[in-house]
Amino acid sequence: MPKTSARLLALLSLLQARRAWPGGLLAARLDVSARTVRRDVERLRELGYPIASVKGPDGGYRLAAGAQLPPLLFDDEQAVALAIALQSATTAGAGIEEAAARALHTVRQVMPARLRHRIDILQVTAVERSPTRPGRQVDSGVLMALGAAVHAREVLRFDYTPVTPPEADGGLPAPRRVQPHHLVTWGGRWYLVAWDLERGDWRTFRADRISPRTPTGPRFTPRELPGGDVAAFVTSRFQGSGGAGGWPCRGEVILDLPAAVVSGYLHDALVEELGPHRCRLVTGSWSWVGLAASIGRFDVDIEVVGPAELRDAFARLARRYTATAGG
Repeated sequence: MPKTSARLLALLSLLQARRAWPGGLLAARLDVSARTVRRDVERLRELGYPIASVKGPDGGYRLAAGAQLPPLLFDDEQAVALAIALQSATTAGAGIEEAAARALHTVRQVMPARLRHRIDILQVTAVERSPTRPGRQVDSGVLMALGAAVHAREVLRFDYTPVTPPEADGGLPAPRRVQPHHLVTWGGRWYLVAWDLERGDWRTFRADRISPRTPTGPRFTPRELPGGDVAAFVTSRFQGSGGAGGWPCRGEVILDLPAAVVSGYLHDALVEELGPHRCRLVTGSWSWVGLAASIGRFDVDIEVVGPAELRDAFARLARRYTATAGG
């Protein structure tokens, strides 16, 4: 019996290693007869493994997709990669954290000591988002729906919760119609990169604000993403460049701080030393008010070099903060 069990495990491992195996080659690899291979295949089928017979001159077998997930075999590198991926999934914000933690516990429990030690020395710690910027968890069903539309190249309709309350715009927003192209993560959040059919432009949508509608629309021929690389495209969008030219709002100021201090907080800005305690800062943001607020955090005297929009933004903030201080 132990010999038969070991042979079944060896057969299962071979079937997982490639798409299809000729029966004669399986028999040779296992050093058994073709009749024994047939019997072992039947035993695996009884255990729930969907093994399909391959027709042809040689005949053979392949491991197919089934209705249920049977036990799987992994080599050492696959097992370690799976454990590391599950650790990362516990911090993904995709609504699968609890399931990923349980799966990691299951995988680790059956690992031999040598492999368990390898994953134990690499621990991923989940750090909660700042309470000043609470993040919304994405429902895993939404991610599945978005991923399916991307894969099928089908027009997607969805309701999108805007940052501005709907009543501020005079009513509820209309459903969005897009050609979905990529589902990506950035800064701990999930985003859908899509071509907006109504606006005729590329957009990035936060997945936690999307409520997909069914059914999906017709299939479409994918457009070429600007630059051809989704990582570069998303990076440029979040840096405000839209593919070229830098942030949409860019300004220049003089700060009464050493350049070394300022550059430690701004990694995508130009900081020039003007003296031991003085520097020139050129940086950008999505809006002029946002740019003024980000510069104001340094809590030092500020001289605005330009443009006028940045100076006006500082004046707007000054009025707002004065009114707030006065109660």
